[in-house]
Amino acid sequence: MRKKNDVIQTIAALVRDNFTPTEPGAAILVVNRGKIIFRSAYGLANLELKVPIDPDMVFRIGSITKQFTAAAILMLAEQGKLHIDDPITRFLPDYPAHGRLITIEHLLTHTSGIRNYTTLPHWPTLWRKIFSVKELIAVFKDQPLQFTPGTSWAYSNSGYVLLGATIEKITGLTYEQFIGQNIFTPLGMKHSYYDSPGKVIPGRVAGYSKTPDGYANAEYLNMTQTYAAGALASTVNDLSIWDSALSTERLLSQASLRRAFTPYQLTDGSSAAYGYGWRISSYEGHRMAEHDGDINGFMAHTIRMPDDGIFVAVLSNNEAADPEQLAFKIAAITVGRPYQEPEYFSLPPQDVQKFEGVYRINTAEVGHITCENNRIFSQHGRDPRVELVPFSPTEFYFKNNSCMRITFIESNGIVAAAKIAGRSGIPVLVKKIQNFAT
Repeated sequence: MRKKNDVIQTIAALVRDNFTPTEPGAAILVVNRGKIIFRSAYGLANLELKVPIDPDMVFRIGSITKQFTAAAILMLAEQGKLHIDDPITRFLPDYPAHGRLITIEHLLTHTSGIRNYTTLPHWPTLWRKIFSVKELIAVFKDQPLQFTPGTSWAYSNSGYVLLGATIEKITGLTYEQFIGQNIFTPLGMKHSYYDSPGKVIPGRVAGYSKTPDGYANAEYLNMTQTYAAGALASTVNDLSIWDSALSTERLLSQASLRRAFTPYQLTDGSSAAYGYGWRISSYEGHRMAEHDGDINGFMAHTIRMPDDGIFVAVLSNNEAADPEQLAFKIAAITVGRPYQEPEYFSLPPQDVQKFEGVYRINTAEVGHITCENNRIFSQHGRDPRVELVPFSPTEFYFKNNSCMRITFIESNGIVAAAKIAGRSGIPVLVKKIQNFAT
């Protein structure tokens, strides 16, 4: 009993360090071997009314939606209505495949090469528009493929929009109807919804972004914009019901579930570290399946450790929160392997400036590494810059996320590239394309 209480107290202290009572906060739930060992809420659900968050409240879950979309596809596969290796043009004949074979599995695993529409420069200008599914697909369908399907991995909300359209084409139901009738209702997930700003949803919290002047209401985003890639809302308790169902055959056979939790293998034999709606990884020898949710005003993360019977959900109404780090550390504590931060390495001042420059992330994006007072900072696009903390002569972790690492690669004593890697996923190689003037 003492050990269990120690775990609970350690989790409680960690959570308290991440949220304050007067700001947007989070609902947190931890399950261990079928029993809820921690369930609490911190911060405010509404800043204007000063209403505190309750664990029963409803949050947007963003891309955690993809788990439900993937499960729906597998349900249809078990019914014989589709095959995972079917070309998407079997169901969406008008979709331009650009002369390539794009399968349902490519969409599920983010290996289709289809451009992610939420990274298109003009997408934020569309946030208030109500889209039909056809209109949403039109936003990205004519974009060139980023790579030959199956050869690489690149996160694509577009793929999950196409999966939603496939579900509707096969069943004759809207995506909202199918998920409600086949997942939410059978499982008793009574506080889970296809979200819409116009709906009256009991217990729904307000979402917030952080500005230099304090907190602001999150920018409006019509949920038709995120659809089957990120339009669902739920509670920590409902998500624990969902997790429990994934350990049984209530919705899917064990064969389908094994396939969903197996990382996709690229054509070169390497792992994509992503299954069907889940990122697949391990920690200290313990398997993990997880996903984040990032949508205007909300951040979310869930982790399941299937061999250990552990499930963690962190739902936040604060865009500035980091539920992924928090959920991971809670899971590590619960499994008895608390995460240890890397030890700081004192980098000689004369070595700092060699890392500065512009780095090519992909064909459309660049990042900048800058130095200031012998400290190194990284900035990606319009995102806030983040300090990089050294733990070896060439290895750094991101100060706001010590699990995210960057390793600089030298050629003939000159920094030529860098490899960025998180706890899961494929490491990203970025090339240095420009030095800053000294």
